[in-house]
Amino acid sequence: MAVKKGMSGLDLRAVIAELNGLMPLWIGKIYQYDQNAFGFRLNGEDRQKFSIIAESGVRVHLTKKLPKSPENPSGYSMYLRKYLSGGRILEINQPGIQRVLDLTIGKSESIYHLIFEFFDEGNAILCDSEYTILNALKRHRFKDRDIIAGEKYAVTGKDITEYDEESAGIVLAESDKDIVRTLASSFMLGGRYAEEICRISGIAREAPASEADPAVIIAAFKTLSGDLESKKSPAITKSGCWPLIFEGEIPEETFETYSQALDSYFGLPEVSEAEVKKKLSKAEIIRKRQQEAIVKFEEKITLASEKVEIIYANYQTIADIVKTLSDASLKMSWQEIEDILKNADNPMAKMIKRVYPSEAAVDILLDGKTIKLYASEGVEGNAGRYYSEIKKFKKKKAGALVAMERFKVTERPERKRTDIKFIKPKWYHKFRWFYTSDDVLVIGGRDAGTNEDIVRKYLEGKDTFLHADIHGGSAVAVKGETECMDEAAVFAVSYSNAWKSGFYSADVYAVPRDQVSKTAESGESLKRGAFVIRGERKYYRNVAPGISVGLQTSPEYGIIGGPSSAIEKRKGYFVRIVPGTYEPNDIARKILKALKEMIPENEQKNLKKVLNTENIAAFVPPGGSDIAE
Repeated sequence: MAVKKGMSGLDLRAVIAELNGLMPLWIGKIYQYDQNAFGFRLNGEDRQKFSIIAESGVRVHLTKKLPKSPENPSGYSMYLRKYLSGGRILEINQPGIQRVLDLTIGKSESIYHLIFEFFDEGNAILCDSEYTILNALKRHRFKDRDIIAGEKYAVTGKDITEYDEESAGIVLAESDKDIVRTLASSFMLGGRYAEEICRISGIAREAPASEADPAVIIAAFKTLSGDLESKKSPAITKSGCWPLIFEGEIPEETFETYSQALDSYFGLPEVSEAEVKKKLSKAEIIRKRQQEAIVKFEEKITLASEKVEIIYANYQTIADIVKTLSDASLKMSWQEIEDILKNADNPMAKMIKRVYPSEAAVDILLDGKTIKLYASEGVEGNAGRYYSEIKKFKKKKAGALVAMERFKVTERPERKRTDIKFIKPKWYHKFRWFYTSDDVLVIGGRDAGTNEDIVRKYLEGKDTFLHADIHGGSAVAVKGETECMDEAAVFAVSYSNAWKSGFYSADVYAVPRDQVSKTAESGESLKRGAFVIRGERKYYRNVAPGISVGLQTSPEYGIIGGPSSAIEKRKGYFVRIVPGTYEPNDIARKILKALKEMIPENEQKNLKKVLNTENIAAFVPPGGSDIAE
């Protein structure tokens, strides 16, 4: 039964059965009306025309009419058109009874999966044939999955279709709820469909789940599932929109197809005339996303703060629970503790709603809030975890506010190519390079050959030589006197094996030019790129690696990179990176994407000469990197 908040997984199954009856289908036009609503014009055989409305998080069905198409298509709809327009829909599927629609689309020699999610906030996600995400309408990192380009798409949770009689029997036997609530939650059926399973199977809804026969339950689900696909009686009642009328429901209006019922029930998405004509700039889109993120961060800060207050308001109760669990864990396993808690009848045990054996933790329900407690930590330690959450989300909120300010821009007049002056190639561009905050050139080797060139050819006069005090790294030359040797030290440690090894810091030494030699000690030899340091060294201790890479816009346009303190003083758009997990080419693509979100679209058109992954990768250290938060 669909309600205004959205469709269930079994409602979706009924719609998919109708759509599969129209196959074969081809993708015509794709429209996006607001943040969640999409329209598709489809072509069938014999010049048939169909329209589908897909509102992520809510509903999908055939419709008699689509809303008026926006005058300026959204970026995401244009992206989908590029890959999917003219493609043939090969399959229309759903994982189990999850609220997920999976359209398999073939175009030329490529296969794509266009996925719509109808749970929580909803999403639209384009994947390749192997379900690697190409682009998502909303990008998120969750605890158990990432909706980010390059990641594998997956849904989580287990529904009734994934259980056989044996595994279903285990879930039923372990449940301390009645059968209808167990079916609704543990098997993802939802309340009304769970009640219908009980009716079909002849089991009283109040009966304990532990006494139910799993074979009967699974057979009843198969009967219901078959009826949804073949014995439909679509109707709208006071309670919602039904593909199949259940006992006790009185139809107010009946329809030939479930799509017709849903189309009447939901109506067209509410899209204002202004929205139809409006095309948000990238800056406006990013500001809107940041505003939404700030609201969520504030909600999480408030929730964590409330939990801290509850913990201290119930100090002795929390202390007793933690101590009891800690003492018990010394004598028995957490699985045994979990079994004892299920059968215990005392008030403290009843407060515990879930056990996490692998974490030695439990969820308790106190003052209407679910609070996770760790047995190895006292009251202060458990409260401290929520304080850490508060701190984390306050930091994220502050970052979102900064980002909003960064994108508080008005549309700039389009700049002609003739107005743009690019950085001209210089002799030192074959090395790693940057200018310090006081405009002194610093160069560093990229490999053994360029390290050799720096020491033999380019170390001169009052230049200073630097090197990270570990094996492997750039030979660095500071070309003149500077008050910013700390920046040169960061440069040296960032382009060394300290970065590749993921070190948080390393030492750097510096010597005058005349203490660096290519002459080995008697009886020894030097490899290409190696050198000998003679005399006393000056050390910079515990230097943290970290650089910024981005687009300089004045006095000339070009990609530059180096220590953040030097780079970010220059006019332009920059991204900070730190040692991490992504390989140089991968992080270069991520940096390019981040830069494009900062740079107004009308400027990007004229910057293709410099704004590319190859130029960015030239400033990325060897090894893994992450974009700093």
